[in-house]
Amino acid sequence: MSAVVRRGLRATVAGLTLALALSGCSMLDGQDEPEAETTPAPSQTAVQNAVDSQFTRDGTFQSHIDIDGVDFVYTMYPTKSTPRTNEWYPGGNKFFTVTLQGYDLDRGLRDKFATKRKVYLDRVSVRSTTMTEAGPGTETPYRLNVDARKVTFDPEPVTTDKGMLITSPKGSFELRNQKIGAMSPDTRGVTLAFNATVWIEESPGSKKFYKRQVRQSVPIAIFESDTPTVATRIPINSN
Repeated sequence: MSAVVRRGLRATVAGLTLALALSGCSMLDGQDEPEAETTPAPSQTAVQNAVDSQFTRDGTFQSHIDIDGVDFVYTMYPTKSTPRTNEWYPGGNKFFTVTLQGYDLDRGLRDKFATKRKVYLDRVSVRSTTMTEAGPGTETPYRLNVDARKVTFDPEPVTTDKGMLITSPKGSFELRNQKIGAMSPDTRGVTLAFNATVWIEESPGSKKFYKRQVRQSVPIAIFESDTPTVATRIPINSN
């Protein structure tokens, strides 16, 4: 093989090697680009995902709070007026119902009621705080501070000077069709902080009571939209 031919082969191999190297860089660059696209910058979606809301996700919320062997159960759900929690937007009114009951865990569910400690609900207060795209908001779209026996759905609850009976299954506090008002357009979440003042009987039939506070916070996601939440008119006693 002549020297000229050998020099030609070496030039061809070098050219191919350079082409493959450049081609390899191009392929790697092409792989990097989609990865960059799957890492979005912080946005409204990230703010919404930060609002971990059982109420929004499941369409209901329930908690069990054990105080001295009494299981206090908060249950909250949207009413038929605004039933789809994924359509709760900053504008417009959003409606919910909440209940509270107490279960004496020292007794079975089917035990005679006389063998269970009585629990009475005195007052219920609720404060609300909002979250916006920029951070904590300043609005209070819902608030409450009431004598429980005067607002519960039952017009004739069993009452004493301690409040209304909420020991299951004879008593239950139920607050229907509560309105969360309109909020600023950049609102992405609202949290309701419940506080119930209760009186717990020391032992069944003792008629000696002590006071406790039953607190529960319920976060709710609010979705971005220029359209306000649409509320359907329902009967006042509906749920």
